[in-house]
Amino acid sequence: MKKRIGAYPRVRVEGGGRSVVSQAGGVLLVETARKTGLDQALSVALAPWRKPRAVHDPGKVLLDVALAVALGGDCLADVGVLRAEPAVFGPVASDPTVSRLLDTLAAAGPKALTAIRTARSEVRNRVWRLAKQAAPDASGQVIVDIDGVLVLAHSDKQDAAATWKKTYGHHPLMAFVDHGRPGSGEPVAGLLRPGNAGSNTAADHIEATQLALAQLPKSYRRGRQTLIRTDSGGGTHEFVAWLAQRGRWLSYSVGMTITDAIHTAVLAVPASAWTPAVEPDGEVRDGAWVAEIGGDCLKGWPQGMRLIVRKERPHPGAQLRLTDADGLRLTCFATNTSDAPIAELELRHRQRARAEDRIRAARATGLTNLPLHDAAQNRIWLEIVQLALELLAWLSMLALTGTARRWEPRRLRLRLFAAAAQLITTSRRRYLRFARHWPWTQIITAAFKRLDALPNPD
Repeated sequence: MKKRIGAYPRVRVEGGGRSVVSQAGGVLLVETARKTGLDQALSVALAPWRKPRAVHDPGKVLLDVALAVALGGDCLADVGVLRAEPAVFGPVASDPTVSRLLDTLAAAGPKALTAIRTARSEVRNRVWRLAKQAAPDASGQVIVDIDGVLVLAHSDKQDAAATWKKTYGHHPLMAFVDHGRPGSGEPVAGLLRPGNAGSNTAADHIEATQLALAQLPKSYRRGRQTLIRTDSGGGTHEFVAWLAQRGRWLSYSVGMTITDAIHTAVLAVPASAWTPAVEPDGEVRDGAWVAEIGGDCLKGWPQGMRLIVRKERPHPGAQLRLTDADGLRLTCFATNTSDAPIAELELRHRQRARAEDRIRAARATGLTNLPLHDAAQNRIWLEIVQLALELLAWLSMLALTGTARRWEPRRLRLRLFAAAAQLITTSRRRYLRFARHWPWTQIITAAFKRLDALPNPD
């Protein structure tokens, strides 16, 4: 009888290999940072914090941490992955140097945060030009989704508190530009908050919106070129009034809580006033209808606000809420858009669900936990997370096509970034030669060619 040795080939393992680069696919992120000018922008922005005769540039150090997070790291020490491959990532600062820089930036407070955010805004302007404004939707409008994220803390960190889900940690408020179904999304705001921060705190929504708008090119801050979209956490009088004051150049689509007045108004809507809901492909949604309501429901709200209600048959086994009516699930949102059918407006608001995909990507890119103790340090970490997410999004916008453009961070890491390559030096040039049998080698090489063809930053 032949002796079984298992289902997998048996190999011998030893050290001492040469000219092999791990995480070689990370060169795509390096080239993205170089072609977008992110490395230069961060270097200039953080120049005030560079000490005389310092070996490492603060901008390069911060970008190295962001690269490590984009590759799957979740703490400062994971920058060691880059340090191990100087042929791809260049000289990387030691762990103590990285920690000291983060402490220095945290001590600088708002000044350092403003410097980092300004650099991100400048680079985003260039990226959108390179991508031929790939971020706006078909109507030329930028959609910004604002949503809260619960981040658990497993130790007593500053500002960690009990959350509304009876967990313990922080409750940052994030904002993402929605690139629609063909793409992913990029972060434009991250507001660190204690775990017990409310989901419907108007002041926080206003601040997050201001941070998000500051990240957009100026051409999208007027003429209603930007739509702010939130769940019912943004459906407060103060936040909607603030949005309405900017109604000439800002659109909104905000979820609303079903109040008694809204519930009564829904019951009074005649059957003929209900319009079938639609799907993205234009097909009518079976078992779902939308209608616009007014009257007493609009008292105390800004002029020009519209209330649109959706009713639908609940899924089998779903429990109805007290606010539902006639066995149908009710949801409601407010908008100041007046030039579109209510079914299209309801579909536009329903697509806010893509924000959950952005949050999932953020959790997989450094936001599973906040690794530092002080709140000021974790504010810098939140900026690093956004830098990492932006690198991933900009890579997709500038270099990936087809289904690969929609890949989330985990899939990008598994198929592209984790690929190993052979380092070859010839004629004073260095090449990374990826394995011919790797199924995604062609995607890697094609993406690098697209990046290489882009003009270098000024």
